[in-house]
Amino acid sequence: MAHSPTERPLVLVVEDEYLIRTHAAEVIRDAGYEVIEASNADEAILLLETRQDIRVVFTDIQMPGTMDGLKLAHAVRHRWPPVHIVATSGHHPGQDGDFPLGTVFLPKPYSHHQIESTLDTLTAPQ
Repeated sequence: MAHSPTERPLVLVVEDEYLIRTHAAEVIRDAGYEVIEASNADEAILLLETRQDIRVVFTDIQMPGTMDGLKLAHAVRHRWPPVHIVATSGHHPGQDGDFPLGTVFLPKPYSHHQIESTLDTLTAPQ
């Protein structure tokens, strides 16, 4: 589902591995979304604190730094409740009790279709 240029929701992609981050960002842009990128949770928090227009955080779970993707997901849910969360991992099993309410888990490797349909569902008008 392509979005018009005036209504393109903003997705924050948080991934420490450059190639994976840029690939995910490209797939998300191709699906009709605006994208900003962060290489760790600390950068993501700074962006969330300065940007009011982020609709979705698309984060890897295993990342170096002061917090991993799970802690980031909980921080987002606590501080920015309207922001949707998509968590991804190739190693973490993605058990429901680990994530804040409403988090969508996409195991790696994920497909272009999985990313697009997940984002379309999360950002659809209510």
